[in-house]
Amino acid sequence: MSITIWHNPRCSKSRQTLELLTIQGIKPQIVEYLKQAPSLEDIKSVLDKLGLEPRAIMRKGEAVYKELNLKEVTDDKALIQAMFEHPILIERPIVITDTHAAIGRPPESVLDIL
Repeated sequence: MSITIWHNPRCSKSRQTLELLTIQGIKPQIVEYLKQAPSLEDIKSVLDKLGLEPRAIMRKGEAVYKELNLKEVTDDKALIQAMFEHPILIERPIVITDTHAAIGRPPESVLDIL
């Protein structure tokens, strides 16, 4: 089973989740998604694996969320496009397997998909 983490090394929850995976003997593929933005297809795939709508994985406190007035946007395609163009909007970390995904908040929540 392949395991990937969308990781931000500056985020304590992301670091804690990566450490938890390592303690479990898992060496995930680390994608620093702020440097290597996920594609539109990747974002859609993760949403499908999470079983969530786009807004559920958006960081609503980010300045760009407010600047783009995304609170008023109701079109899922537009929200996904915004995350593609501004990956800082994507909640972190997200751990992804071949069939499932989980947001590492709290970090232990990712253990359910392993």
